[in-house]
Amino acid sequence: MQTSGGTPPVPHLTTALAGPLRELERRILDSMPAIERWFRLFWQDHTPPFYGSVDLRNAGYKLAPVDMNLFPAGFNNLSDEMLPCAVQAAQSAVERLCPDARNLLLIPERHTRNVHYLSNVVRLARILGTAGLQVRVGSLSAEVTAPVVLDLPGGEQLRLEPLARHNGRVGLSGFDPCAILLNNDLSAGTPPILRDLDGQVLVPPLHAGWTVRRKSHHFAAYDEVADEFARLLSIDPWMVNPYFARCSAVDFHAREGEDCLAESVDLVLSRIRAKHREYGIDEPPFVIVKADAGTYGMGIMTVRDASEVRDLNRKQRNKMAVVKEGLQVSDVIIQEGVPTRERVDDGVAEPVVYMVDRFVVGGFYRVHKERGIDENLNAPGSHFVPLAFARPCNLPDCSAQPDAAPNRFYSYGVVARLALAAAAIELERTAHLLPAAAAPAADDAAVAS
Repeated sequence: MQTSGGTPPVPHLTTALAGPLRELERRILDSMPAIERWFRLFWQDHTPPFYGSVDLRNAGYKLAPVDMNLFPAGFNNLSDEMLPCAVQAAQSAVERLCPDARNLLLIPERHTRNVHYLSNVVRLARILGTAGLQVRVGSLSAEVTAPVVLDLPGGEQLRLEPLARHNGRVGLSGFDPCAILLNNDLSAGTPPILRDLDGQVLVPPLHAGWTVRRKSHHFAAYDEVADEFARLLSIDPWMVNPYFARCSAVDFHAREGEDCLAESVDLVLSRIRAKHREYGIDEPPFVIVKADAGTYGMGIMTVRDASEVRDLNRKQRNKMAVVKEGLQVSDVIIQEGVPTRERVDDGVAEPVVYMVDRFVVGGFYRVHKERGIDENLNAPGSHFVPLAFARPCNLPDCSAQPDAAPNRFYSYGVVARLALAAAAIELERTAHLLPAAAAPAADDAAVAS
């Protein structure tokens, strides 16, 4: 598999595309003018998130998003061919937020030892800088008390500086930004230094962080978007939408909430079985049980029968009880499992689509050689294969077959944008759920937490 230089080849499905998914792709291709008009009208009434990434699953009989990330951390995995599209999209986003913006402050995750993540920060800063901004990177880490330069693979460098707050504004020494872009999902909580800013635009907003955000809120909004899109195309919304349920007050260590989990697993499995019978799909259904808040592939398990959530061993309970930054799991989403039929480099693969503003700007395949088609691929041992998604996502070939490469990627881009539309609705509806203040914001200090 070619991963750099030129356009990489397109991985093929292990099974021939036929039946429901091929028909869905044909409908999407034939309805392109109506689809683009639908998105155009939608964005007149809603503001897209500054950026986002969507994990998709292509089952051969349905194509659906399984996760929507509002703090995408894999810009380094995108091909160089996507940069012009990303720069143009960033210009559009900045013009909406702060038309006269000159300075932008980028705030990354606290950890500074993950070179892959730091390469993502460098790539993101490059995109924003090429869009016409002065970009500097401020760290929330208490360990960064003076500017530090980190050397990265390939000769790149990243300069991190301590944040400071003065007169209700956050910036760096000699740097007062109009806009602040978070590339930190706030799993560790909402830093007081970022609260109640005076005249600065902060994106994504604080309530987009995992201190407040819930995946179930997103997929509730996605239900509505998928239903409207399905009416537009005269298709079954299930073709692009995974079923889900939610349980709260779950304590894996104390074995509390097991009844809700088991009942919800049964409910979702029953709904999937009914659809499998309707479409003649001869394979057993499964669900993914995962934390309703959090990312990095933590707190996730595949379940095929309700008894499995009652019989967790100690290791499984420990795995499910805590996610990134030690966040305790109390709310759980039970989501229809969508198997992935794509393979790259002899590994199971799933497409990840990246967007800035309302535009698809690139993507890659997440590949795992040790995981099955019904398992979470966002796990240690995965690798990424960049693909030039940007051009195919925007330029389908209506004269070719529905599953030709440009058309397959166009379908990916359409479904990813549906998830982006749902995220816009989600953020509107949860704006009142501001994180509880832990302490007043301190001015004239380089205190990050």
